Amino acid sequence: MAVSEVRDALGVREACAALGLPRATWCRAQPRIVHEMPGSRMRTGDSKSSPRALRDDERALIFETLNSERFADMAVPQVHATLLDEGRYLCSPRTMYRLLGEVGQVRERRDQLRHPMYTRPELLASVPNQLWSWDITKLKGPSTWNHFHLYVILDVYSRYVVEWMVEEREHADFAKELIAQTIREQSVDSGQLTIHADRGSSMTSKVVAFLLADLGVTKTDSRPHVSNDTPHSEAHFKTLKNRPELPERFGSVQHARDFCRRFFDWYNNRHRNSGIAMTTPVDVHCGRVNEIVARHVRVLDDAQRRNPGRFVRGAPAPQRKPQPA
Repeated sequence: MAVSEVRDALGVREACAALGLPRATWCRAQPRIVHEMPGSRMRTGDSKSSPRALRDDERALIFETLNSERFADMAVPQVHATLLDEGRYLCSPRTMYRLLGEVGQVRERRDQLRHPMYTRPELLASVPNQLWSWDITKLKGPSTWNHFHLYVILDVYSRYVVEWMVEEREHADFAKELIAQTIREQSVDSGQLTIHADRGSSMTSKVVAFLLADLGVTKTDSRPHVSNDTPHSEAHFKTLKNRPELPERFGSVQHARDFCRRFFDWYNNRHRNSGIAMTTPVDVHCGRVNEIVARHVRVLDDAQRRNPGRFVRGAPAPQRKPQPA
């Protein structure tokens, strides 16, 4: 190629510009240089390598210097600076790193913390009061760094908030009292219920663990360092904190309780949840879904009979019932 004939005199850039040839086209036509071991280079064909490339003896000297007893425990920038102090220049620090990387000599000297792979919790809820998820979130208090703590126990199948509590601080004794009271109110039998939570201090406390063991309730926890193993509780808290009536701050714990009382009445009795086929949590929790779906089907069938032309795809599809979660 004409560029190869004049590149030594003019340089690749100038030769390509003079011939009107993109440099990328010329570079793609050149054989690749494959580096195998320190001090050796395999070339494809008889094409000349770049004039800026290190010679084999230069590469060998760089490896010999970097791996010498004097420099083996020094970082590349320190080696480079030391050689400059002595009036020696072998190559740039970046080139040293590149050469060391080719032979696997660039890595952390110390073992870094690596978390083991934990088994993902897989729980199934097909009826109410079979699986609960409970968590604690903070509500802003009257001043900076002042918070109230909202405890919420949510039924995973029905999305029904079976119990909640607002306190000025987080403590395992509050959690123990809330869980024990909720289990009594819901008439949960021993061996019937599983309670899932994250790894907060109250959730992993011995007080709560002993209570659940005494009541015959199975306890499961999220994986360490994983923030999305309690998705139903997190989705519920998102609904809470996106409500337009949520104040910027609560003036007192009683103010927070009054707000939560109104919110949970709305959430359980009027909020139509997409996770339970747009029905309300109380309908699913109390087993009224079949009646509601049958009523919806009658309304849709009646609408089709009155105006069949508006249902171009046939009869309306039956409403989907809440599925196991």
